[in-house]
Amino acid sequence: MSDNPLDLNLLRTFLAVYRSGSFTGAAQLLGLSQPTVTTQMRTLERQTGRELFERLPRGVAPTAVADELAVRVAPGLDLLAAVAGPDPAEGRTAEPVHLAGPAELLCTGVLPALAPLVADGVRLRVATGLTDALLEELRAGRHDLVIATLRPRGRTLSAVPLLDEEFVLVAAPAWAERLKEPLAAEGPSVLHSVPLVTYAEDLPIARRYWRHVFGRRLSCPAAVTVPDLRGVKAAVVAGAGFTVLPRYLCAGELASGALVPLHEPDDPPINTGYLVERPGVPDNPDVIRVRDHLLRAVGGR
Repeated sequence: MSDNPLDLNLLRTFLAVYRSGSFTGAAQLLGLSQPTVTTQMRTLERQTGRELFERLPRGVAPTAVADELAVRVAPGLDLLAAVAGPDPAEGRTAEPVHLAGPAELLCTGVLPALAPLVADGVRLRVATGLTDALLEELRAGRHDLVIATLRPRGRTLSAVPLLDEEFVLVAAPAWAERLKEPLAAEGPSVLHSVPLVTYAEDLPIARRYWRHVFGRRLSCPAAVTVPDLRGVKAAVVAGAGFTVLPRYLCAGELASGALVPLHEPDDPPINTGYLVERPGVPDNPDVIRVRDHLLRAVGGR
């Protein structure tokens, strides 16, 4: 990065590109022409001596340098914008609420809960991903609200508990018929010869279940990894093997018998999900509407 002071207008345009994901989107937000935004970003890249955005067929992707710069400049620019008041170039329509979190939870519980607000005029822009990356993007201003699977550390973000996920060890009926009694009699070693389906190679949910319920490390590798728990569920329902799922995600299949719990401990593992935002009052009142509605509709389940 250059040691010389950077122009605030360039930084403001940079942050709009970073948050919107395109030069065109930033131009619309700022009331500028797309060529002006492009020229300003080239100027900023020349001043910093680093590439800030990778040009894609549709939009742009921030580089690691852009991520770092956004974290540094976003709080100050947002504060200046709040002091200056709304930009006259912006229309009267409220900006979309940028919401992010795990794909399965968003699609299964959160988006249906927000349907009444959308019908009432609230606009949403939804992103999915892993918690650590989404929290960094929240700090940089790319999201308004993040549903996180862990409480963020430090004081740069504000988090309130939203819901508790109970994890359940499940398989299709054919596997369950073979495994339930041996599992109860001999312990989890009987599952080592059965295919394990999970959403990540390091088996985070299954490993936690093993530690909490069985008091030992999980030693069998994954047979199938799918980076979406809905895909994990579909594979297990079809008979691919066994897995550990949040109960909310497989409640219908458990009720219908398409999935069967292999083990039902008195103290199942629980994970708390948090609704996370940057401290302070958001400029967009719809962010407050979405936050409060989620705490009532999802947190009150």
